Amino acid sequence: MPIKVLVIDDSALVRSLLTEIINATPDLRVVGTAPDPLAARQRIKELNPDVLTLDVEMPKMDGLAFLEKLMRLRPMPVVMVSSLTEKSSAVTLKALELGAFDFITKPKIDIRSGLMEYAEELAEKIRCARLSFKRRGSVPGVAPPVEAKLSADAVLPNRRQHFSTTEKVVAVGSSTGGTEALKTFLTALPADCPGILITQHMPETFTRTFAARLDGLCALAVKEAEHGDRVLPGHAYIAPGNRHMLLSRSGANYTIVLDDGPPVSRHRPSVDVLFRSTANCAADNSLGIILTGMGDDGAAGMLEMHNAGARTLAQDEESCVVFGMPREAIARGGVDEVVPLSEMAGRLIGWLASHGKRSFRV
Repeated sequence: MPIKVLVIDDSALVRSLLTEIINATPDLRVVGTAPDPLAARQRIKELNPDVLTLDVEMPKMDGLAFLEKLMRLRPMPVVMVSSLTEKSSAVTLKALELGAFDFITKPKIDIRSGLMEYAEELAEKIRCARLSFKRRGSVPGVAPPVEAKLSADAVLPNRRQHFSTTEKVVAVGSSTGGTEALKTFLTALPADCPGILITQHMPETFTRTFAARLDGLCALAVKEAEHGDRVLPGHAYIAPGNRHMLLSRSGANYTIVLDDGPPVSRHRPSVDVLFRSTANCAADNSLGIILTGMGDDGAAGMLEMHNAGARTLAQDEESCVVFGMPREAIARGGVDEVVPLSEMAGRLIGWLASHGKRSFRV
C-alpha cells in the first residue's frame, strides 16, 4: 500500500509540483493538500496521512507553532520544505529540534526545475520518515539515485602521509537526524578536547547557522570551517554546505582544506572524503565517529581509518534516527565499537585517557 502524504504549503504552485513529484513515485501517494496549518489540522483528521510535508513559513499559524502542537498532540513524521535563506535556515534547524524528521530545500528561483532536481531526495526522505517513525531504523527497498556514485578517489588519493606527531584529532560524519545527534554529542564534551572535524549532510547557508547555534550551547568553540583554518584543541569545525572538508598537514599543524570536487557517495560534503583525509594525515592519532544517517557515505572511509590504526565508533541502532550509515560501516568491518549516542562523548574522553592525553594547550 502506498505511503499516504499530506502536502502543506501556502503556494498553490508548490502544492501542485510536490503532488506531481510524489505521485510519480509508485510507492507514494498524495492524499490531500492544505494551504495553511489550520486547514491542515482538519485534513489530518479526515485523511489520516502517514507523512506530512510542511512549509516553514506559513500564514494563519506559525509553522513552528503548528509543528510543536502536532508533535505534542498527534506525533507523526514530518519533512520540512525550506527556502535557502539565513532566516529560514534558523527556523528549519529549530523545526528539526522540535521533531521534524528532515528537510528539503525549496529553490528561490525556477521553482519547477529546482524541485524536480530534488524529486528522488524527497521520495527517499518521505520513505525514511515513515520507516523511522515505525522504529525500523534502516531503509530497505529505497531506490538508488540515478547519478553516478563516485568514491573518495575523485577528490584525493588513498595515500598515507608520515608525520611525527602525537596531536589527536576527531573526525565525525552524520546525515539524517545528525543535527540533534551532534548537539547531544558536542554539548557533553569538555573544552579541552582535541580538534573535531564534522561533516554533516546539509546544504549551503544552513551550516553557518547550525555552527553558530552549537557554538552558543557547547563548551567547545564551534564554527563553520574555512579554507586554511588551523585545527585547534577545544574547537569543532563544521564542513560548509556544498564543499568537501579535508584534514591536511602544514608543518607540525593540522589544517583544513575545502575542496569543490565532485560529489562523493552522492554527497558534497562527503563523510568518505573527510575520513580518508583523516586516515591519510592522522592515522592512529585519530578517532572516527559515524552517527545517524541515510545511505552509506562514510562506510568506506571509516574502514580506511580503521585500517590506518584509528579508533572507530558507530552510533547504535536504538539511538539513531536512521541506522543506514552506521549499519553500512559496521557491515564493512570498519567499526571497533557500537555505542549509544548518550555514551559517545564518554568513549572519546576514555580514548584520550588511554592515550595519556587528557588536557590540551594551544
